[in-house]
Amino acid sequence: MELHSILAFTLVAAIAIASPGPATLMAINNSLAYGPRYAVWSSVGNASGLFCLSAAAMLGLGALLASSEWLFNAVKILGAGYLFYLGAKQLFKKSPILAQDVQTDGTTGKPSRSKLYKSAFLTAITNPKATMFFTALFPQFIDQSAALLPQFLILTSIFAGLSLVSLSLYAAIAAQAKGVLKRPEFSVWISRLVGSTFIGFGAAILAMRRPAA
Repeated sequence: MELHSILAFTLVAAIAIASPGPATLMAINNSLAYGPRYAVWSSVGNASGLFCLSAAAMLGLGALLASSEWLFNAVKILGAGYLFYLGAKQLFKKSPILAQDVQTDGTTGKPSRSKLYKSAFLTAITNPKATMFFTALFPQFIDQSAALLPQFLILTSIFAGLSLVSLSLYAAIAAQAKGVLKRPEFSVWISRLVGSTFIGFGAAILAMRRPAA
């Protein structure tokens, strides 16, 4: 793989990653609710999910999704349903987004790192749009005459790394703005906005159409 191909892929990937999506919203949400250190785990979960999706695209899953109506719809409904669940969870949350849950012993309750990781991982791997993106993107930069595995590792590592950096930056910015959002009445509206946005992303996935063969 030539250097100019790697640089071109990095530029395209950076532009795609800079566009906010469910993973961005999740990183901001976790940073506001629990702190930027906790948001790192959801960012790592998203990067892991992207790695799996890119591997699936390389193995032909993207082409299978594009050719199979029922499989594409199944993945689409699963992904949209999970985002609807996350949105409803925020909308019906009784405490503001910035208020930490308090246990009966008086200590603050935060989700485990594995729970944050799994939630972001599931959000990533149930997004058919990402799989189709990798399927369309990779062939443009892959040298078919060279070994595929090293190229896959290079491109996927670049994409996952850029995603991790981008989400970490969003989480850090959200943490800096937390002081402005401490007013309880404002915090409640933030929770509603986050929940509505998750549902909006779910609706966008549900509205996706399988690419024409």
